[in-house]
Amino acid sequence: MYAIAIHGGAGALPRSAFSKSREAEYRQGLAQALGAGQRLLERGDCALNAVEAAVTVLEDDALFNAGRGAVLCSDGSVELDAAIMSGSDLRAGAVAGLRHIRNPIQLARRLLDSSPHVFLIGNGAEDFAQQHGIGRVENDYFITPYRLQQLSHSVSPAGLDEPPLGTVGAVARDAHGRLAAATSTGGMAGKHPGRVGDSPVIGAGTYADDRSCAVSTTGHGEWFLRTVQAYDIAARMLYGGQTLADAVNEAICKRLTQLGATGGLIAVSRDGQIVMQYNTPAMFRASVRSGEPMSIDVY
Repeated sequence: MYAIAIHGGAGALPRSAFSKSREAEYRQGLAQALGAGQRLLERGDCALNAVEAAVTVLEDDALFNAGRGAVLCSDGSVELDAAIMSGSDLRAGAVAGLRHIRNPIQLARRLLDSSPHVFLIGNGAEDFAQQHGIGRVENDYFITPYRLQQLSHSVSPAGLDEPPLGTVGAVARDAHGRLAAATSTGGMAGKHPGRVGDSPVIGAGTYADDRSCAVSTTGHGEWFLRTVQAYDIAARMLYGGQTLADAVNEAICKRLTQLGATGGLIAVSRDGQIVMQYNTPAMFRASVRSGEPMSIDVY
């Protein structure tokens, strides 16, 4: 039995500001990403390949805050972060501060497979990419007119067609019971250059352990860093004996909410249960399990 879930960000997205046509575009993007991962799982491929494939599609979709279409730093540039983790052996790859790598999640995967290191940043990460045949693109490739408009404040927060905070991610369980998680982001709109949030930090925004669960988070990264949120879910299950649903509910609806933090996460357990929870008005999300129909939701 396989299971896969993806997210495309969580935030304060009022229904009144989100047109039916715009929502349909997001739903289509989520369906394409979920389908990319599902097709691999259906033919017996591993969870690690499935989450990488799903996140790659989201990075290439300019609607989402990852890869092309990511939010801009305060200086008008784009800096990208990503991480991927295998739950069967706890191998992981993470990259941050990328300005010229089209698909950060693919570089994170190459790091997982081909390096003794877990985390590379900036020029060092991009040099590693070049050494391993991963080509460069100009930073302008990532920049879209909407993000330029967003940075200039010509679009009010109430009129945004997407959450002001966003990230993309995927979690999966394959037919052999292996878990994996992947997360990719452009961070916060208008962030100071060099800022790194939770997404590429193993244990904060991304975590997988076959003994418990795989987790990918989205939202207010500083708080997810402080609470080591992704690992917290796994620890609640492994050491506290909680179910995945209870662990996620305690983390999102109680601890994070009490701290004034906003966001959400997706998670899949070792037995294929999927939980997607958030404390914001909306979270772009989709999931599917063996023999069940695909589910796509915003609110």
